[in-house]
Amino acid sequence: MHLLSKTTATMPKQTLYFTHPAELSLHNGQLKIRLSDESEHLRPIEDLRILIIDHHSVHFTVPLLTKLSENNVSMVFCNESHLPVTMTMDFDSNCRQTKYYRGQLEAGLPMKKRIWKQIIEHKIHNQARLLDKLGLDGSCLKPYYSNVRSGDSSNREGISAKVYWRKLFGREFVRDRFAPPPNNMLNYGYALLRSYMARAVMDAGLLPGIGIFHCNYYNAFPLVDDLMEPYRPYVDEQVFALYAVGVCEITRQCKQVLLELFYSELSFDMFSETAHSLAGIYSHTGNYIVYPSLK
Repeated sequence: MHLLSKTTATMPKQTLYFTHPAELSLHNGQLKIRLSDESEHLRPIEDLRILIIDHHSVHFTVPLLTKLSENNVSMVFCNESHLPVTMTMDFDSNCRQTKYYRGQLEAGLPMKKRIWKQIIEHKIHNQARLLDKLGLDGSCLKPYYSNVRSGDSSNREGISAKVYWRKLFGREFVRDRFAPPPNNMLNYGYALLRSYMARAVMDAGLLPGIGIFHCNYYNAFPLVDDLMEPYRPYVDEQVFALYAVGVCEITRQCKQVLLELFYSELSFDMFSETAHSLAGIYSHTGNYIVYPSLK
């Protein structure tokens, strides 16, 4: 069990993330957690916002589920790829959650274009910072992140990507999920990134199926794919380091390095802050989407 988000002014409820076997039940009006090492923990239900279940051996009781629902605490269930597949929600959902849903569904094209502009600016800027960090002259991307139009109507993202990938992996490299290495390692890293962002989107009370730019009938997580864009350079950096020492396959070493990224440079709080800032835009309590700058 991990505490993913702490109680703050902007996030007044906690998120608990279960990745190991556990028994969850109701005890004196509180959440009782019994872990596999026989240790027991109690959490006040009124302090909780969401429980993310990411292990097939987490068991819970019906009285607990009822109490959680009565207190507007959702449970999100993940599949073996760590992506959310379903969640619980009470019939009398809290007004804050409803406000986010309504704002997301009613967001007009001008708002979406403004949000997408911010996302692309952050993405290209982080790509430039990575190139600088690797001594590859990130200033070549400044004309692109400095001139992103509303909705990225001039496709600064696509044009700058050609420059970025050639700088990073050489002139012959083509970024395509089915192309030769290091594309396979990028795919794996992005899949991990997607799973973390998906959980953050659910934690923020947003609908992952309602995207800003990405739109695909067969994609259940277009909003996740939108929001993760500026985080991709973090994965690119790790893949660059692996590829530089001759790693071309998704080995145990490769998996370990990419997984450690989410326990060192990146944290769930970062993803959660991004998702919550978007919820703030939809609810008209904020104007800007928040992303970390690659260091």
